[in-house]
Amino acid sequence: MTRETDFSDAAERPEDPEHPEHPEHPEYPARPAGASLSDWLQGARPRTWPNAFAPVLVGSAAAALAGGFVWWKALLALVVAWSFIVGVNYANDYSDGIRGTDDDRVGPLRLVGSGLARTQAVKWAAFAFLGLGGLAGVALSVTSAPWLIAVGLLCILAAWFYTGGRTPYGYRGLGEVAVFVFFGLVAVTGTQFTQLGSVTWYALVAAVAVGSFSCAVNLTNNLRDIPSDTEAGKITLAVRLGDSRTRGLHAVLELLVPLLATLALIPATPWALLGLLAMPVAWKANAPVRARATGAGLIPALTVAGMAMLAWSVLVSAGMLIASL
Repeated sequence: MTRETDFSDAAERPEDPEHPEHPEHPEYPARPAGASLSDWLQGARPRTWPNAFAPVLVGSAAAALAGGFVWWKALLALVVAWSFIVGVNYANDYSDGIRGTDDDRVGPLRLVGSGLARTQAVKWAAFAFLGLGGLAGVALSVTSAPWLIAVGLLCILAAWFYTGGRTPYGYRGLGEVAVFVFFGLVAVTGTQFTQLGSVTWYALVAAVAVGSFSCAVNLTNNLRDIPSDTEAGKITLAVRLGDSRTRGLHAVLELLVPLLATLALIPATPWALLGLLAMPVAWKANAPVRARATGAGLIPALTVAGMAMLAWSVLVSAGMLIASL
């Protein structure tokens, strides 16, 4: 499938949004049939949704272990996390698409890069989901601690400027740092704090593990895209480190950190050792990376990495809940 107007290099795109050949112009060509509901679902990248579910699950279980679980706040936190992950996926689709980063890409469908959807529609989808997450976050904050509204605003800005704006930090090798902070530390400890009113040490340890898993998912994606990102001028952490060192870092994030975190949770409850049952899944997720797979060969690793994170989170959360009874 080709567009009527094709720019192979982002620098060749007109900078004026009023220009009819600029991707943000309403008349910029998309595939006539348009994006289907299935296309929009793929664009939301369900494989990344464990990044939203896992921290809320673990944070809620940590609150239960401390005697402070509140079910409706856990549900609100889940709405926040899920809305933000979908919003950031659409935001990345939009921002990468108008830059031309996705013009020659291996991996899940991109709505703008493929020409399936209008750029403005994808941008407004991103705004809608980030706004939904923001509203749920406000509701959660005013019933917990109003200053958390500022944290939520920071999360929204981080989601947009990951690949958006003139100098996106995701193009400077800071994507994994943001994922670790927001989908690990902030999501897990924030979930516990809104229910308990404080943060325990074991929630912080669990947050490190979840953040590490999330980073591994992101790093796998960027490892796969090293050739196309390099050509497009997108300097991710994987591009900075190079292929071999990126694979080594993936093993640390996917295997070593979660293993050590699981052992570190023993003083909180020996039931946390249930998390070790997820390590074979993590080993499987790392397998294509160890085997030096490239391109489409790394796509299965993305799915299994998400499964490993969710499995670890479910098992450790189960251990915490058992200990809380």
